Amino acid sequence: MKSPDKGYRRIRDDLERYHGIKVNDKKVLRICRKKDIKSTIKYANNSCTRQSKNPQFIAENILNREFTAEAPNLKWLTDVTEFKYYVGYESHKVFLSAILDLYDRRIVSYVIEDSNNNDLVFRTFDAAVAANPDATPLFHSDRGFQYTNRTFHTKLEEAGMTQSMSRVAKCIDNGPMEGFWGILKRERYYGKRFTDKESLVAMIEEYIDYYNNSRLQRNLGVLTPMEKFSQYLAA
Repeated sequence: MKSPDKGYRRIRDDLERYHGIKVNDKKVLRICRKKDIKSTIKYANNSCTRQSKNPQFIAENILNREFTAEAPNLKWLTDVTEFKYYVGYESHKVFLSAILDLYDRRIVSYVIEDSNNNDLVFRTFDAAVAANPDATPLFHSDRGFQYTNRTFHTKLEEAGMTQSMSRVAKCIDNGPMEGFWGILKRERYYGKRFTDKESLVAMIEEYIDYYNNSRLQRNLGVLTPMEKFSQYLAA
């Protein structure tokens, strides 16, 4: 199975959308139980980015956990997460920086690098702006060193965006972004051991394409993020 992480609800939605098979949740659940088909478990996320030791700029939590938007490009969330791969007994890391839109939950842009630095975040932001040149969203992040950097704040101002930041040690203030990390890692990363950088990076790239274009979400009306985005543009 290409996506063994699926629970019975996602299996039912995929059967109808992609295979033309109409069936209700309860029947799929009964079959899953009979065949011992289970979705991957949800791992607890006990990490939370701490505030930069020497922040150059701190923004208020303007988003204030208002995790809905009336249209695309009104509210963007961002964060950086890490992944490990192993060469023999040596552990190595890659870092994924991404921007998520709160209207359709699509990943607007992302960058993968070997180092967690300002360039990683700046390139992610530049890619989002290049793809959405007229967007002036509320831009929310935690208080990581890249986001409290004065240069980054200037980039936001020049793009006509308002900066918002989570409170100290309040991961829930950036909940949907943290939620995306959890979905990605639960469905493709946890329980696996990557032994080279190339396969790990390929997994991340393939998953984000799958998430944006094929992974149906009930909270979007059983649409994919890009379908929700396209539907708005068509209207």
